[in-house]
Amino acid sequence: MYKKFLVLGLSYALMACSGPSTPDSDQHAPANTQTMTDTTKLIGRWDITIDQDGKPAPSWLEVKLSGYRTLVGYFVGASGSARPVSKVTFENGKFSFSIPPQWENGTQDLVIEGQPTAEGIEGTITTSEGKKHNWKGVKAPYLKRTSAPEWGETIDLFNGKDLSGWKAMGENQWEVRDGILTSPRSGSNLISEQKFTDFKLHVEFRYQKGSNSGVYLRGRYEVQIEDSPKEAHPSSVLFSGVYGFIAPSEIAALGPDQWQTYDITLTGRMITVVVNGKTVISNQEIPGITGGALDSNEGEPGPIYIQGDHGPIEFRKIVITPAK
Repeated sequence: MYKKFLVLGLSYALMACSGPSTPDSDQHAPANTQTMTDTTKLIGRWDITIDQDGKPAPSWLEVKLSGYRTLVGYFVGASGSARPVSKVTFENGKFSFSIPPQWENGTQDLVIEGQPTAEGIEGTITTSEGKKHNWKGVKAPYLKRTSAPEWGETIDLFNGKDLSGWKAMGENQWEVRDGILTSPRSGSNLISEQKFTDFKLHVEFRYQKGSNSGVYLRGRYEVQIEDSPKEAHPSSVLFSGVYGFIAPSEIAALGPDQWQTYDITLTGRMITVVVNGKTVISNQEIPGITGGALDSNEGEPGPIYIQGDHGPIEFRKIVITPAK
């Protein structure tokens, strides 16, 4: 009996060392180790700057590995929200993908082509109108914080009297009426002259029926202000969403012609949004920039930027508490 068990034990040990005997045992293994090694250079998040005829335009790309060998991702152009990329082709050290137009003029797919370089990635984008531009990208910073912030002194960014401390992006339509910062019609966006890194931001705003605005944090990440119905399914492009990336837990809007509040905390990439006293986003990571951002330099401080090009909007308080 002892010898029988000894022989069986040795047999099972040999079988284990030789691996499974099924003919399809390697069907899920990576096909090409060298190809995957090259591909890993592309995986990650990228802060991109497009050269649009000499004018820099911010953009963003994330590439992920789906399974063993398929690359997928998300792309943010110079405008609009993050768009899914169903497949990124990577061959002979070069990659490419295409996506349908969103808010762009033109009807053809956008085509992005590029390659890894010593400094990051670079390539070309062919727009929906057929124009080709060069671009360069660097790895996006993680923006991790190792300790809780220590808050500094509170600053009133809007003084209730005039536009001191702000500048318009183009011809200015903003004015102060009875202590209220008002954009009576679609026009220029408004940018704070001061720049910030981590902060708590309190804003009180009112919009008209059907209007649309937003508050850009560091000039890069938009918290959406929009006349969204309460019964709408929460979405990243509706009221209080981080545009294109993070949906609120609910639409906690009071509706048009009502004064409402956002209390936003941003530390690194982590954001919390409280709407009219109710937390709808709790310490979530913002992956990348919103289309329409001022730049893609995510590691740098940036201003508060208020959208004024999508309809009338009013603010009566804009108060920020920066981290020390």
